[in-house]
Amino acid sequence: MNLPTSTHVLTPDELDLLELHLGGGTATMDLPGLPDGPVTLTDAENTPLAVRDATGTATGVKPLAGAAGPHWDPTLRRTAHDVHDAVRRAVGPDADVLALVVDEPPTLDELAALGDVTAGAATVLVLAPAARRPPAPGTLGGPGLARAATVVRDAVLDGGAPRVIAAVVPWAPDAGLAWEDVAARYGADRIVRLADRRTPATRERLARLATLWDDEVAALYPGPVAREVSRAAHGARQEGTVVFFTGLSGSGKSTVARALAAELDDEGLHTTLLDGDEVRQHLSKGLGFDKASRELNVERIGYVASLVAYHGGIAVAAPIAPFASGRARVREHAEAAGRFVLVHVSTPLEVCEARDRKGLYAKARAGEIPEFTGISSPYEEPDDADLVVDTSVTSVEDAVAQVRAIL
Repeated sequence: MNLPTSTHVLTPDELDLLELHLGGGTATMDLPGLPDGPVTLTDAENTPLAVRDATGTATGVKPLAGAAGPHWDPTLRRTAHDVHDAVRRAVGPDADVLALVVDEPPTLDELAALGDVTAGAATVLVLAPAARRPPAPGTLGGPGLARAATVVRDAVLDGGAPRVIAAVVPWAPDAGLAWEDVAARYGADRIVRLADRRTPATRERLARLATLWDDEVAALYPGPVAREVSRAAHGARQEGTVVFFTGLSGSGKSTVARALAAELDDEGLHTTLLDGDEVRQHLSKGLGFDKASRELNVERIGYVASLVAYHGGIAVAAPIAPFASGRARVREHAEAAGRFVLVHVSTPLEVCEARDRKGLYAKARAGEIPEFTGISSPYEEPDDADLVVDTSVTSVEDAVAQVRAIL
């Protein structure tokens, strides 16, 4: 397939829009600012994913990369086409299908109201949005909302509903998506946003949650002392951590790193993901791929990661980092700021080549890419890794669990 020379690198929100569109969740994929003609849409690693034509319709070229976690469970992350067809085959075109939108943590109020809300529906769809971008502090991201959706699904089933389907919906929060339109493409006739069923009393209690601790401190201490207690508590800095993945292109390090970062973020641990290819688009834009440039790219990643750790956060980095000297400098920066965990993703070269979505290994073997790690440039395997993982025999979920065990 000849791809258009005009390209556009998709942001995380745009990746969600593309996934939703390719699955039938939207009629078109609106991306302002693109040229009128066909455009090749790529991810941050410059892998071509789809071609968008002048009408706004995108056609897939390669599968989008997935990750781990409940919001990536294939039994939940089903396309709009798949869910719509399954629903309408089961109940026919005219039966009443209700979509329950779970975009906030469901309270006991909402669960208690489910019987009335779902009465008369032939099928109930429980739809939870899942965005690739990290959630705002204090809010549930894709993993948490996926788990919440299964709680609602089970509660609806326990209430006697004849048919319930839970689905995770790729979601771009600021893209102007309307739940009414998206839910209709999943097969729904009407929608109810579950959080709209909260009682005024519950809303008031939720609004007070953010200040309960400060209110209790103010009640326990005299004013000047309360301010000192609050200042000390809010200013406390926990030890930060840098989790540094290294391995060949195609080894799976980025996939495991993304899954780890999403899981940590979901647990409320402030996590920053520094993927090697994405960093090159911004922090290291303009650098070449000679040894000195690659060393500088890794050092920049290590420096930014150490700043995150110094301020008590968790930085998850996933460059190739082929040279021991560069990894040593990263370790030095990180250990001066907090804790350093080195993960060697040791997937064999032949497996990495077989996975190659961009054809880089073939180009390197043909001499089109000079100094390509593993082919024409060495990869110095670390002898100081805290964990060695081979993703050809270890699943993403198990790899994340092994890193978590060390953390």
